[in-house]
Amino acid sequence: MNVFRLLGDLSHLASILILLQKIQSTRSCRGISFKTQALYATVFITRYLDLFYEWVSLYNFTMKVFFIASSCYILYLMKYKYRPTHDPSIDTFRVEYLLGPCVVLALLFHYRFTIPELLWSFSIFLESVAILPQLFMLQRTGEAETITTHYLAALGAYRALYIPNWIYRYFTEDMVDPIAVTAGIVQTALYLDFFYVYFTKVLQGQKFELPA
Repeated sequence: MNVFRLLGDLSHLASILILLQKIQSTRSCRGISFKTQALYATVFITRYLDLFYEWVSLYNFTMKVFFIASSCYILYLMKYKYRPTHDPSIDTFRVEYLLGPCVVLALLFHYRFTIPELLWSFSIFLESVAILPQLFMLQRTGEAETITTHYLAALGAYRALYIPNWIYRYFTEDMVDPIAVTAGIVQTALYLDFFYVYFTKVLQGQKFELPA
């Protein structure tokens, strides 16, 4: 594992810990899209089915279990424990517009026509757009709590760090994964507007507000 992959994984881990801290400390899931969290849970469950039949390493196993368990726990907190704090009237993105195309893309672009491979491809495509309901919610409200923006920044940095990881692996291992690379670039591009506001406002001590 190279340093870019490790930093990406740590950034991903940090994003989830920040989100859990935000929910538990404020006892609220205000400003968090349940639909985005449900999509991420779907991503992890469909991608990590190999937990049941393939051993890679303790690190790999631990991270996969953590991502599945934490995403399901977040859904529990939002759906039951802190349900009154979630406003579905602003979490209105039509996720079927994401799920359908991702299924089609997985059927068209994969490395082997097997159930695990199709689910892996589906999870890669879905992850690239899973943040859209959250960004759509931000667009509707026009603002966000600072800790929520830190969560989104860490999540965006995770995938952005995978880009130099892919470049590094291409030159050192002569390996390229066109499906993951294409989806990763799309995912990173979706964060560009958010990162602009995050760096120019939040990191300068100002409140996160989208331009009118």
